[in-house]
Amino acid sequence: MNLALHKSKIENRLSIPVTGSKSETNRLLLLQALYPNIRLENTSKSDDSDAMQMALDSKSSLIDIHHAGTAMRFLTAYFSVQENKETVLTGSSRMKERPIKILVEALQQLGIEISYEENEGFPPIKIIGKKISKNKITLKANVSSQYISALLLIAPKLENGLELTLEGEITSIPYIKMTLALLNDLGIETSFENNKIIVCHTEFVQETQLTIESDWSSASYFYSIIALSETGTQITLSSYKQNSLQGDSALVTIFKDFGVETTFNDNNSITLSKKNDFKLETLNFELNNCPDIAQTIAVACFGLGIGCNLTGLHTLKIKETDRLEALKTELIKLGASISVTNDSLILEKSNQIKENISIATYQDHRMAMAFAPLALKVSITINEAEVVSKSFPTFWKDLKAIGFEIEEIK
Repeated sequence: MNLALHKSKIENRLSIPVTGSKSETNRLLLLQALYPNIRLENTSKSDDSDAMQMALDSKSSLIDIHHAGTAMRFLTAYFSVQENKETVLTGSSRMKERPIKILVEALQQLGIEISYEENEGFPPIKIIGKKISKNKITLKANVSSQYISALLLIAPKLENGLELTLEGEITSIPYIKMTLALLNDLGIETSFENNKIIVCHTEFVQETQLTIESDWSSASYFYSIIALSETGTQITLSSYKQNSLQGDSALVTIFKDFGVETTFNDNNSITLSKKNDFKLETLNFELNNCPDIAQTIAVACFGLGIGCNLTGLHTLKIKETDRLEALKTELIKLGASISVTNDSLILEKSNQIKENISIATYQDHRMAMAFAPLALKVSITINEAEVVSKSFPTFWKDLKAIGFEIEEIK
């Protein structure tokens, strides 16, 4: 499905409900599978969370998680502790290109038997679950936080808990802290001091009901929309916490530079307001703790005619696509001057945006949603627009609700 987004102007002071955080949901679905007396509210309606739930419910020995990268990492750990169960985890053609070796080797340190069905270091993988008594793992600290979180999530079910030592500078600390905070919410004891994380063995947890916060990554596209709108424009989103566990809540600080003010309301909603014009010429930001919002920020900067220098982006190379190269290709089509390295992006200041350009999405939901706000400046086309269902299935419906003129191209 290709969508034409005609140059639009959004309606003011509207309210949009945003689905629960995919990051929190997928962690808690795994914990719920380990501790069935957990009840969850406001779970994510995303494809990734649906894939995670279906895999956890499945009785099959072959599990296909399609494009769901988080599910691949978390389920690799989960099936490792399912005693005497043999599972083959596979996914889409792109998933078979995304590395899993670091996590596999970490689990092998615990004595888990995992083998590769096709290519060394990549899915599909065969896992033979067992009871684990070993409790020490050493891992390089700059790996994807999803590898680390996968290990921490199964840690309380290990016979002797887990002591995880991280070597070097840790990346994506907020996602690690999110995992530990969710464990703590269930009464599971943890500690994180210097580069050592300890999770204690916990056989049972008390019956608990948890409400999942809405997804800050999904909120990022509305921050971009407000930044690209006229002064005085407002949108309210629900439901968000001021002391969020999600690293992408850094949006509150980052988008102040674009004149966007965030107000936390008593009912757990937030109101985004375009307060003033800004005098920023180049945005410099290190996104080690929140790389998923890099695409949104880069496109917003381009739409506003300012430059940006974004660093800490090394994990974007192994996402649904190579997000840095994809961003570079599509922004150049729109007239941008941009360069990327393995972990950074430099966008030059520009005041011109080419109209009626078709944006390729590379089977990446964030490419589609990051570029959509540019329709406030020029008409564009988003190819394979249905990819947004991976994390935000109501995205196009919500954009229409706030005034975007969107037409399906037959």
